[in-house]
Formats: sequence, structure tokens, C-alpha cells
Amino acid sequence: MSYEAKMMEMKKLLKKKAPLAEVKPDAPKKRETPPAPPYEKRWLAAGLTKEENEFGIVYKRTVVYEPQHRHGKFALSGLLDTVEKWRESQEIHPLAPDFTRPLVFFDTETTGLKGAGTLIFLMGFIEYTEEAFTLTQYVLPGPDHEAAFLYATDLWKTPMSIVMYNGKSFDMPQVQTRWTMNRNVLPQLLKHTEIDLLHGSKRIWKNEMETFKLTAVEEEQLGFFREGDIPGHMAPIIYQDAVKNGRAELLMKVLLHNEWDILSLVTLYIRSTDLLLRDDSLSSANAKTNIGKWYTDLKSFNRSKDVLMDVIAEYGTEEPKAHFHIGFLLKKEGRQIEAIESFKIAAHSLTGRERVIAYEELAKLFEHKMKDPAKALHYTKEAIRHLRQDPDMTNRFKIRMGNEFTHREIRLMKKLFPGEAH
Repeated sequence: MSYEAKMMEMKKLLKKKAPLAEVKPDAPKKRETPPAPPYEKRWLAAGLTKEENEFGIVYKRTVVYEPQHRHGKFALSGLLDTVEKWRESQEIHPLAPDFTRPLVFFDTETTGLKGAGTLIFLMGFIEYTEEAFTLTQYVLPGPDHEAAFLYATDLWKTPMSIVMYNGKSFDMPQVQTRWTMNRNVLPQLLKHTEIDLLHGSKRIWKNEMETFKLTAVEEEQLGFFREGDIPGHMAPIIYQDAVKNGRAELLMKVLLHNEWDILSLVTLYIRSTDLLLRDDSLSSANAKTNIGKWYTDLKSFNRSKDVLMDVIAEYGTEEPKAHFHIGFLLKKEGRQIEAIESFKIAAHSLTGRERVIAYEELAKLFEHKMKDPAKALHYTKEAIRHLRQDPDMTNRFKIRMGNEFTHREIRLMKKLFPGEAH
């Protein structure tokens, strides 16, 4: 049998493969919307409204404020001037808004402080719309409706400039976590411009306030005092009771607590801008000096110098920290004589780290710029003395600076007394 005939016989022995069945695509599954909670009527009766979307149900509350509405010492209408001040100043600053995006004030309430099991149950927004300020608060009916709750906020839809209080560290990371947990159904969360007023408050009122809790800032800087407010730690307990038992009366107090938080963000933004752009003559010398230092850290040296010079013109040597900070700017400009005078005032009146650093700067200037090693040695020894005597410094700082001053002292002694053993 030929080779070709053998191959034909073998083919007959092979099983013929059945034709492939036509694969039909699965019919799209209809998304099942979770049912409304049994306590819906009680929540609606308390003043909430119902909103439905493709993911489920969310409850909301809307409040409209006239521009003349006052929160503490400030009217909400001041925000319009605030935005215009930032526009005119053209400052690149952490508190400056992005003018290509709507400016929104935002705060959350959560069932805990951290962890994947922590839910956001309330999100509130205030923005200026159609000649009025509109507060919108979204309340989570329960975990089954979380996607609907997040979707309703439009955080996926429009990039915003979002003003918060500790929001960079808490609120937005919580939002990102919850969004990630629902990423299979929700549109992608957008990247928003984040403005954190906690950071700004610490920079402006450092050494002036004992605590930077929002309620403390409200009372000391905004003139707003809460009456009948619930403690913040009670909010998750009240929410859980409202979900379990349907009682919404206390839940509305949580919404009021959140409402005050957000109104305070608006007025704190107004107050902070007034101080930063030097339109408020009633601010303290300490706050103005802190602002000058902040501009230095942002490398906005001309603005920093203007602020610090204003403080010195008004308060003289009564605000030695202004002299301390402007000393570095004068040194940077090559104005050694003026820098020396500023550091002398700072070294005479300050304590702790700043006094030691002022002596260090004096030693540097006299050694390298004024070519006066005797005075440089004098200020080096003063710095060493204060390092040993002043308790208001960490051991780490004392050791590091002590080593540097010891090397400087030996070098200066060699310049003054060459050939002698030291």
C-alpha cells in the first residue's frame, strides 16, 4: 500500500470533530436597584428628600443662603471679594483657588476614623450658584446604596477646587477608599484641586492658639459659637441608630453639625485670605510674622519681605521673630550690615532654637563676610553657652549644633592664634 493510501486509511480512523457551537453573547443583565429602606417615610418626614439614580437611592437636604447670611463675624458674600483678591494677586499659594474650576466647600461624617470598614455616611457641599449659596448634603441610607450615594456627589463628573479642613489627610483619602471599594460600578473618581484650611490655620496662628480644632478656630478667629451642637464623636452613633431604628430627629442634628462645619470653611477662607493678602489691619504681629515666613518657604521672597517690613515698621523690636526671618532675606540680598542688626535683635530677645540659630548666623556673617574672627568667636561662644543652659531644645538639636559650634570654635581659634595648640 502506498504512503498516500496509508494516510487516507488513518484519516478514516480519526473521529470527526463536531462543529463548534455558535457562542452567543450573554444578554446584558439588568442592574437590580436595592429597595428603599423601611424607615424611608420617617426620614422624609424629618426633612430629607429622596433622589434615585441607576445605582440606588440617596437622601439629601438642600439649604439656600442669601449672600448677606452671617456666620459669626463674617457674611458669606465676602467670598466673592476673596476670590477676586486671589485673582488680582496672581499669587501661587496653597490656598489660592484654581479659577478654571468651581470653588466648593466640602466636609464628611464617617462611621469611624480609618480602615476599609469605615463608611462615609454624610457628605456636604456649599457652592455659590445663581446669586446665592447652596448647601447640599447627601445621606447614605445603608451600605447597599453606597454606590448611589457616591455617584450623587458628582465627584466623578466635574473637576473642582475643594476647600476642606484636614481634608487632605482625612476626607479625601476616605472618599478615595470608598470609591475604590465601588470601582467596578462607578465612573472613575476625578483628581480635584485640594485646599486644606487646617494647614493654613496652623501656618497663620502658630504660637497663638493652643489647639487647632475647628471649633476653637471658630471661636477665636471667626466669632462663631455653637449652641446646641452635638459632640463630633456622637455622630456615627446617632447615624447607626437612625439606620437601625429609623429615628431621624437626632440625625438632623448631625446634619446641622456638618452644616456649621461647612459654613465655617467659607468664613475661615475669607478670614485667611484677608490676612494673607494683607487687607486686615486687625491681625496680630505673630500672625503677620507667620505669614511672612510662609511666603519665604514658598520662595515668594518679595511678598515675604513686604509683610515682614510692615511688621517691623509697626512693632519695632517688640516682634523679634520678624527680625529673625527678615535677617535671612537681607543676607540673601547681600545686605550684611542690616542682616547683622536683625539677627542681633533676634538673638537678644528670642529663646530656644531661634536664638541659637541667630547666634550662628551672626558668627557666619562676621567670619565670612565681615572678616572679623574675634566677633565670630564671641557669638560662637554665646551660642554654645545657650545650648548648655536653655532647656527649650531637643537633645538631638543640641548635639548636632554643639558639634558644629565646636568645629567653628576650633577653626576661629586657629585664625586668631595661629601656631598654638587648641
